[in-house]
Formats: sequence, structure tokens, C-alpha cells
Amino acid sequence: MQLKALILAAGKGTRMKSDLPKVIHLVNGVPMVQKILNELKKIDTEENILILGHKKEEILAKIKDVSYVVQEEQLGTGHAIMQAKELLKDYEGDVMILCGDTPLLRSETLEKMYNYHKENGCTTTVLTAIYENPFGYGRIVKENGDVVGIVEEKEASEEIKKIKEVNAGVYCCNSKELFKALDRIDNNNEKGEYYLTDIIGIQVKDGKKVSSFVLEDSEEILGVNSKVELAQASRVLRERKNKELMEEGVILIDPATTYIEETVKIGKDTVIYPGVILQGNTVIGENCEIIGNTRIIDSTLKNNIRVESSVIEESILEDKVTMGPFAHLRPKAHLKEKVHIGNFVEVKKSTLEPGVKAGHLTYLGNATVGKDTNIGAGTITCNYDGVNKFDTHIGEKVFIGSSTMLVAPVNIGDNALTGAGSVITKDVPEDSLAVERNKQLIKLKWRK
Repeated sequence: MQLKALILAAGKGTRMKSDLPKVIHLVNGVPMVQKILNELKKIDTEENILILGHKKEEILAKIKDVSYVVQEEQLGTGHAIMQAKELLKDYEGDVMILCGDTPLLRSETLEKMYNYHKENGCTTTVLTAIYENPFGYGRIVKENGDVVGIVEEKEASEEIKKIKEVNAGVYCCNSKELFKALDRIDNNNEKGEYYLTDIIGIQVKDGKKVSSFVLEDSEEILGVNSKVELAQASRVLRERKNKELMEEGVILIDPATTYIEETVKIGKDTVIYPGVILQGNTVIGENCEIIGNTRIIDSTLKNNIRVESSVIEESILEDKVTMGPFAHLRPKAHLKEKVHIGNFVEVKKSTLEPGVKAGHLTYLGNATVGKDTNIGAGTITCNYDGVNKFDTHIGEKVFIGSSTMLVAPVNIGDNALTGAGSVITKDVPEDSLAVERNKQLIKLKWRK
């Protein structure tokens, strides 16, 4: 495929009422312009080039490994494309032009449009849609089935306003012919801008073939210009994602009340309950059960796992882990096979080996816990002295009594026990019992 893409992303997006550049607002967890780039990658374009302007540094901080040119002054879409002329001066293939604020476009649509363009020997192909109420869109004017012009709403006559085929803002053009025509456009219009659409009339006068490719789903051309439209686009993408997952064997109890971002992957027969939020590069295996009010971000869950009403951040859960309700995994927590953590247990930067149990009211930070160890309620690894963090190492088949304070750095040997209410400041050898308590003092009739 000899095809490159130009993505218009230079505008200020004033209707968004935001300090953030419009094209990096998130739609279902992904920056809008990144969503478009992801779709273009699926059709294997040779190069994708962003046309940037307003707050370009912020866009480039979010969007990596992409070519770009800069439109220093926003003088219209035709002027924007001209900024890529030097970059494409030796290129002989086709160029696809898209807007950075149309995240609902599918790769299948773009590929079909390109194939239609090539098969029909077109100089330019315009993506179009049929709207019963086309107000606000540029109208497609045709003669004998070919496109002869695109007329913007503000400059359309009453007769042209009756046309229902509208411009979707995506074009496939022969690169050389595109820039030849752009050299001849002017800004003699109501806005005083250089319109990309003016190349159509120029190419038609030159006897070039200009066609339209009509969208099957007009929803794809939704342009995001406000926070309302941003929410609308995100809803559509979530619905698409949910449908895709269910078709692959995932069970969504109530898709409408489940939030699953674009980048999430889930295995078959996993059940997702209402109120679950799955974000970022999260991967969930097969036969898992994720129950309401759970939020998982950038984490890996393997198979046969059950999580209820918990938060998991940048962590790994291996097979048959059970977690919750009301547990919290902070970054770099690693729970191995058959680990159980329960009510109000927090784990941070720690590894729990197979079979570890921490049922309730526990904090494990900067710790390693050996297999089949039991952590009693109220246990805390005291890992921070106000300046530095220290590690706690707990061996295999250890029993940590309730309300034990483990003051790091400290090591608990295999098969050891700690008495409830102890403050452990020294290493405990294997097979030993460690108890640290003051003698109980009773003063009779103290209340009197």
C-alpha cells in the first residue's frame, strides 16, 4: 500500500473551553488523535504525519514516534496541508487527509475508501455521508455521478442546501496532483481562509476524476468540538468495545454500567459486573469474576481470579487469587497463585508467594511474604522511618499474630510465629515464637 496520512491537528478548539489541546482529550481512555493513528496503523500506512500548531509541545508529549510539520498561523485547511509540501516533495503515492478530532472513524472504512480510490482511478476521493438534516455540513455537488464541488453551508444557495450528501472531511488524493491544486487556491471567501475543498473545483476543471465514497455508518464522522460531543464519542467507543468483548466470549452483566477502555484485554468466560472500571493496559485472563465497584488500571490478572469492590494499580495477580472486598493493591504488588487478601488490606511494592492469606485490616509495604504464610488482622509492616523505606522479609508457613508491628528492616524465618500485639524490631529465627509485650498492669478500683 503506497499511502501516507496527513492528520489536521493545529487548531485551538476554542469550543472545548479547555486549556488542553483538543486532539489530546481522551475518548474512552485514548487521546483522540492517537485513536486515529491506531486505526491508520491497522491499514499499514507508510507514514502518518501530524500537522500541528496550537500547543504542539503538549501534543508531542502525549503522542510518541510520529512525524509532524507545523502550521505556525492557522489560515485554513488548505494552508495546513501546504505545510507538508516540502516533506512530500519526492513522494509519488497517495495521501489520506483526516481531521484529528474524528475518533469514531474505523480502519475498515478507511481501507475500503482507499481501495475504491485505486480501483476507480480517481485523482481525489472524498468520504461522504447521507444526512436527512445536513445543516452545517459542506454539500457534495455532483454531475453524472462524479464530484464537481464542495460548498460550505455559509456559502450555499437554497438549492444546494437541499443536497443530503455531505463532506465527511476525509480525502484520498494523488500526492502530486494535490499539491499542484493547492498552489492555485485562494482565500476569497467569507472567512478569508484557504479551503482544502477548493482543490475539487480546480481538479475538475483540469479534467481529473473526483469521486465520493459514501459511508455505511454516518456516526463515524462525528467531529468532537465540545465536551458534550467528547462524551458522545466516548459512549460510542465504549459500546463498540463492549460488543467486541462479548463477541469474544466475555460476559458483561450490564454493559451500559460498565466502563472498559480501548486498550483493555479480557479472556473468555470472564464475568464483569456493573460498576466495574477497567483502564489503561489492563489484561484479564479467562474465567475471572470482577464484581462491582472495582477499579483496575495498568494491571495483569491471570485466570480464575475473583475480585470484589477493590482497587488494583500497576500490579500482577496470578491464577486463583481472591481479593476483596475493599482491598487495595498499589503499584508493584505481585500476588502469586491462590493468594487471598480481604477486607481493608493494602499491599504496595510487595510480593506474596503462593497460598499467602491476609484476611483483613493489614498493610504490607516493601515486603516479601513466603508461601502458605498467614498474616493476622491489624498487621503492619512499618517500612518508613520518615526519611527512607526499608524491606520486610517473611518466610514460608509463618503465622503473624493479630496487630503485629513489623519494624523494618526485619526478617522472619520459616515456620516462625509472632504473638498478637507484638512490636517486632529484631530478626526472628525459623521455628521460633517472638512475643514483645509489656507486663499487664491492673489497678483495682481506678475509676473511683
